[in-house]
Order: sequence, then C-alpha cells, then structure tokens
Amino acid sequence: MRISARADYAVRAALLLAGAEGAEPMKAEAIADAQEIPHKFLEGILNDMRRGGLVVSQRGIRGGYRLARPGAEISVADVVRAVEGPLVSVRGVRPPELAYSGPAESLLPLWVALRANVRHILEGVSLADIAAGRLPGFVHALAQDPAAWSNP
Repeated sequence: MRISARADYAVRAALLLAGAEGAEPMKAEAIADAQEIPHKFLEGILNDMRRGGLVVSQRGIRGGYRLARPGAEISVADVVRAVEGPLVSVRGVRPPELAYSGPAESLLPLWVALRANVRHILEGVSLADIAAGRLPGFVHALAQDPAAWSNP
C-alpha cells in the first residue's frame, strides 16, 4: 500500500486547520508555507476537500479555509477518501467487486482483510486525536512493534 503525496498533504493541511479551530480562516498560502506544500497543488487538494464537505472556504480579506465540522468528527479516512477515493482498491477496483479463480481464489479474502484493517486504523483516528498528540491505544500498540519500523 502506498500513501500518495496528495493524501499526505491533505492530511497535513487538515491537521493544521484542526489546530486552528475557532480562529480566523487560514489562507491557502499560509497552509502551504507552514507545511511546505506546493501552493498550486494544495489549492486542488483544498477544492477536493471542500467538495467532500470537509472544509469550507470564505472569500475576501478575512477569507481562507477552515474545517466544516470539528476535527474530532473528521477521521483520517475521511480526508484520504476526499482526495483519493476508496482507501483500498486493486487495479482501481474495490475488492468486493473482484473475482478470482483457481489458485488465486483465496486472494480475494486477503484483499478484503487488508481493506478492513486499513479502514479500522484510518477511521479510528480523528484529526483532533493527531493534533492533540493522543493517538488511540491500538495505533500505539501497532507502532511500538519494532518490526513495524523496518522495511523487509
């Protein structure tokens, strides 16, 4: 599985907005500068997030972006889906829509299990959790396994 730059930038921008809840809207330029994200690339990401109902934009001198709802109500999965689509796909197809035969038949449950685990983690962590530095226990447990940090 690969997390694209687009998904990484979207989550980082959303986290910055989560940390600024209740403040004035943030300009795209300020978000881009703070997170070292190419400004034009970020504009497209913010538009996708706006269309996905995660951020709202305001025009004018005091304009900018802010989260559409509290960070505690927005999961990492919500952000990734807004900019990338489904969390897990195989050749662009969602696992339940696949069919295999012969020795590859057992591959389908593997892809479904992978998707279930990715969903469990990304849906189980909110922007507020990350912004506050308090990841859920199950995430800490997975990350504390030394094997999780190595690249076989």
